[in-house]
Amino acid sequence: MIFRTFGWSFLFTALGVAAALWYGGPEGAFVAGILIVLEVSLSFDNAVVNAKVLERMSEFWRRIFLTVGILIAVFGMRLVFPFVVVALAASLSPVEVIDLALEKGDPDTPGTYGYILADAHHTIAAFGGMFLLMIYLNWLFEEKDILWLSWVEGPLEKAGKIDALAIIVAVGGLFGAAKAFGGEHESAVLTAGLAGLLTYLVVNGLATAFEHEEEVLEERFEEDTKAHGGNVTLAVGKAAFFLFLYLEVLDASFSFDGVIGAFAITTDPILIAIGLGVGALYVRSLTIYLVRKGTLSDYVYLEHGAHWAIGALAVLLMVSIGHEIPELVTGLIGVAFIGAAFLMSVARNRREGSHEDADVDAESEGVGAP
Repeated sequence: MIFRTFGWSFLFTALGVAAALWYGGPEGAFVAGILIVLEVSLSFDNAVVNAKVLERMSEFWRRIFLTVGILIAVFGMRLVFPFVVVALAASLSPVEVIDLALEKGDPDTPGTYGYILADAHHTIAAFGGMFLLMIYLNWLFEEKDILWLSWVEGPLEKAGKIDALAIIVAVGGLFGAAKAFGGEHESAVLTAGLAGLLTYLVVNGLATAFEHEEEVLEERFEEDTKAHGGNVTLAVGKAAFFLFLYLEVLDASFSFDGVIGAFAITTDPILIAIGLGVGALYVRSLTIYLVRKGTLSDYVYLEHGAHWAIGALAVLLMVSIGHEIPELVTGLIGVAFIGAAFLMSVARNRREGSHEDADVDAESEGVGAP
């Protein structure tokens, strides 16, 4: 099970480290290893949320997510995205940006690749922060079968009956962040944040719109299967495609902090692509593992922990518009929420197991009584 799920990740780890060793020597291989660990630690909560969405997709679309999706994640976000940001921020052509990146200039020096990318951080943080904040708020205000932090989740779940409350809170938070942290970039922060909100509404709206069609197809599939002896297969519909699209945008939002954090370690785009790319593959393998093992159903608070981590990351991204947030903080806060949720899930399972054992003992005593 482990090798079947993580086999490609292990293989590309070896290939990636070897490529980094050839490209940058022992130091390059070491940096690539650090970046792999950075990406996995920052994106573990991403894997948990991905798994929740992926549970609703067929095996075919899970393979698409692990193959085509990883190409988008690695080449789109970990390699192309930083170049696009620098090109737009500095009004340079793609060729000029690549030449600038390969110069390996000091990121503290104006005009260098790392400096320009860091200078565009406020727009990246506003876009990604709003997208993640909407994911968190929509989950926070919806009805749940199980509550984790009931003293918070319970009242907010009731407040969620107010129409569009998530949008109201998110837009209010964006204006507050722009005023408090935007400074001279206030208008750019507002524009990028509203773009993040619009992206979420479009992608999530399309996925929701086709959920009904997916249910209709499933009903027809069951009827046709009974009528034709089980020989009819269900065609993959639009709903699965938009869920896939949703996952890709979600991954892109999660990758913002990893890409920015990577430049605190190195400005070499080749090493960044190797390290974050291999790390992204581990995140996808971990997502598949969680789905196949049914981990989310066994540890019921994991989804809660992941969403609280998303909320914390969204807030940190907004704060980082005006204040530098150490990467250690953004990495550990997600691990802390996931770890706490896992431990409390284990404790809950033990309590329920003890109750079941007690009920069985009571029934046994009742049967044996005269």
